Amino acid sequence: MEYVQSRHIGDILKDKERNMRINSADPVALHGFTQVPNFILRHADLSIGAKTIYALLLSYAWHNDLCFPGQDRLAKDVAMGVASVNRFIKELQACSLIEITRRGQGKTNFYTINFVVKRRGQKS
Repeated sequence: MEYVQSRHIGDILKDKERNMRINSADPVALHGFTQVPNFILRHADLSIGAKTIYALLLSYAWHNDLCFPGQDRLAKDVAMGVASVNRFIKELQACSLIEITRRGQGKTNFYTINFVVKRRGQKS
């Protein structure tokens, strides 16, 4: 593949062009990684379930630049019930870590993931 300096790497990946392929039987390497910010891991006011859902939303967004999985999909991926997923999503929304845009009846919600670190007592 020829290196084209004028194209952003994100544009190349969106066009399904790849500059690398992982040839591995190792499922960990094959399915990639998701980095979770340390402030999420250490956020004392977030439950482990909310942290898990945040990480899962990140995993979807990193690969697609956007994120709109259904709650059934999220529940299946983390082996939880839909009611638990809904509770954790509301928890993330209450902390301003995600924003939810409802896309209409029968469609999944659109999630905006915020990388926002706020000190306790700090106002928006």
